[in-house]
Amino acid sequence: MRLLQSAGQDGSTRRAALAGLTDDWLAGLFGRATGGTGSGTALVAVGGYGRGELSPRSDLDLFLLHDGKAGARTVATLADQLWYPVWDLGLALDHSVRTPAEARKASREDLKVQLGLLDARHLAGDPELTAALRGTALADWREQAPKRLPELREIGRERATRQGELQYLLEPDLKEARGGLRDATALRAVAASWLADAPREGLEAARTRLLDVRDALHLATGRATDRLALQEQDQVAEALGVLDADVLLRQVYESARTISYASDVTWREVGRVLRSRSVRPVLRGMWRGRSAGGGPGRGERSPLAEGVVELDGEVVLARTARPEHDPVLPLRAAAAAAQAGLPLSLHAVRRLRAAATARPLPVPWPAEAREQLVTLLGAGAQTVPVWEALEAEGIVTWLLPDWERVRCRPQRNAVHRWTVDRHLVETAVRASALTRRVHRPDLLLVAALLHDIGKGWPGDHSVSGETIARDMASRIGFDARDVAVVATLVRHHLLLIETATRRDLGDPATVDAVADVVGGTGTLELLHALTEADALATGPAAWSAWRGSLVADLVKRVTARLAGEAVPEGRPANEPTAEQERLAVEASRTGGPVLALHARTEGHGEAEPAAGTAGTGTGARTGAGAAAPEGGPEQEPVGVELLMAVPEQPGVLPAAAGVLAMHRLTVRAADLRSVDPIGEGPVLLLSWRVAAEYGSLPQAVRLRADLVRALDGSLDVPARLAEREQAYARRSRGVQAPPPRVTVAPGSSQVATVIEVRAQDAQGLLHRIGRALEAARVTVRSAHVSTLGANAVDAFYVTDEKGEPLPEAVAVDVARVVESALK
Repeated sequence: MRLLQSAGQDGSTRRAALAGLTDDWLAGLFGRATGGTGSGTALVAVGGYGRGELSPRSDLDLFLLHDGKAGARTVATLADQLWYPVWDLGLALDHSVRTPAEARKASREDLKVQLGLLDARHLAGDPELTAALRGTALADWREQAPKRLPELREIGRERATRQGELQYLLEPDLKEARGGLRDATALRAVAASWLADAPREGLEAARTRLLDVRDALHLATGRATDRLALQEQDQVAEALGVLDADVLLRQVYESARTISYASDVTWREVGRVLRSRSVRPVLRGMWRGRSAGGGPGRGERSPLAEGVVELDGEVVLARTARPEHDPVLPLRAAAAAAQAGLPLSLHAVRRLRAAATARPLPVPWPAEAREQLVTLLGAGAQTVPVWEALEAEGIVTWLLPDWERVRCRPQRNAVHRWTVDRHLVETAVRASALTRRVHRPDLLLVAALLHDIGKGWPGDHSVSGETIARDMASRIGFDARDVAVVATLVRHHLLLIETATRRDLGDPATVDAVADVVGGTGTLELLHALTEADALATGPAAWSAWRGSLVADLVKRVTARLAGEAVPEGRPANEPTAEQERLAVEASRTGGPVLALHARTEGHGEAEPAAGTAGTGTGARTGAGAAAPEGGPEQEPVGVELLMAVPEQPGVLPAAAGVLAMHRLTVRAADLRSVDPIGEGPVLLLSWRVAAEYGSLPQAVRLRADLVRALDGSLDVPARLAEREQAYARRSRGVQAPPPRVTVAPGSSQVATVIEVRAQDAQGLLHRIGRALEAARVTVRSAHVSTLGANAVDAFYVTDEKGEPLPEAVAVDVARVVESALK
């Protein structure tokens, strides 16, 4: 315990010392059990313990080796005398008892056993027995490697599919995820085969860092866990002397990225070696076909660009290339590789890095360098592996120094699936598919690469990013007019999506505000494409056909405004459909609520009947979904569309939201507005996008029955929800969330006051907001509700009892009332 808690020791020293103490203890057990002779037997450590890397809660991987001369009972007795003391101490033990022949047979049948034997280390007994086992294990591995390495690679791929990529996960498995300790061990096995070797630069430091983090995790949790959960990250960071959890994650990501890149390079080399061995020597000189990488025959060079050729499925430098005299060559080679869909060879990248540091690009860049960067970014998904190779060798930071601040930076937001730097590259990938929609593809691609560059700086990342993007665009060589456009795109890259989902598009002030920012149709066109690319690169929760239709509607209106044409009145994208009109007419005629529930199919926003309609008559059962825009998403938000038509009366919003929460329906998006279908009084139309928290969807008739009771007061919705919130609070102890924030959005509307709510999504949240607005005696003219991951971002257009916008002081008081209710 003193060893584990002692300060001033680095992780490697502590692991080696812990292994040494364990060695001495086990050797003592063995000596007492054998009477000090141990003839014909040996105790061997394998796996991680064999490497002398014993973490605080690691398993002990032990192998009792015997020559087969002693009787089975004698060997079993010896094993019991070794294993039981280990179990008595509560230590995890992975053990086996075999002769050398049995060990050799087991290794041929089980790859895990064979890999463990590669790290076999003698602990006690007959050292010659252990040495013979080690020699045999290595010889067998090298002989069998051509057949076993493909198996090892496939196991790694399957593991990556299950566990994901360590360098992007908020709660990564340090051992099993791609780029983790398992992959580092696999690289050691490849090196032991003598067929290929991993690039060594930074690899051992990366592996050591992951081992150090795992040690600290074991000590923090008291468990043998490899998953770096959110609740342990601050404690682990403190134990390692790291500033905070974000810095810890960034170091973990950097280590994982080093191991992942080394794995990619190594397995490519293994593939080349195995392919070359598959062709008999007599045929190699006759080879005239194409290689597996789509290139020329082995040994042939195919030109790709000036100074760049393809060789055996990789991009290498031509023999005549002089990178020390050609500063554009790194970008030219990267662009050629991405366009050809081929990896950059390790040797080429390292040669380019060495030359780049000797002769950097002039600032501003020459036109060719800028064009090659745009070509690289426009290659689609093939850009990613090439960009990763450049990043691994530091070329990206050499080209764009400000990139360093976003490199491997985590994003603690469930909506985002990537680190900041990878998200920027993914946005460029998505934007490459939209370049036919814009007049300046180059500006779109560069803005996509830079739109979140401010996240490495304090404050609003859009504001910081504008300044950085202006400098970087100038560095890249754009003229002053293009620089201004890129800066505008970065500064306002969230403008369209936030406006479309949180503002009333029928309000002239909404359209005017956007038009004033973009200034022209060219910038608007680029911003539209950037918005879509950004959302698609963020994750499935950030984009849908519904969001795409709202943004497209906004763009259509702003385009008309900039062209001096009449802006369409109303909200065409959300005009009442034929079904909604029928529901509103029926609600007005009967004086009661009418509901329709429709399943949403994934893909194009088409609706199918789920539970039909509920009312006093028969309702329409056709869908109301919008088609996905060009280049749009592949998925709708999972769930259903629920339509409600309710004669206008106090408390409709909180009652409806409360009923949904009671039935465990999670609100993904919502829209509320008032219509007067037959001139006999207004009807509230509420359109909800909901998903069942678990289980099946409720019947529409049950929802309607509870809504009627909630409106007439016979159903105590607040009490029912309070009981559920208490149960939820017990289940979610320890979950930390930022406090809610409620603000007034000044100048957002000419006809109403806009109250913005940002809070953690929770059971009954919309119900509490609705009740607070009712208590403040304001009328909700329309509501625009959206949920992104665990965050709710809602906007409510409210007026006073006369239908007028609220005075400024009153609006501030209403915001405080709502915020207080949420706290």
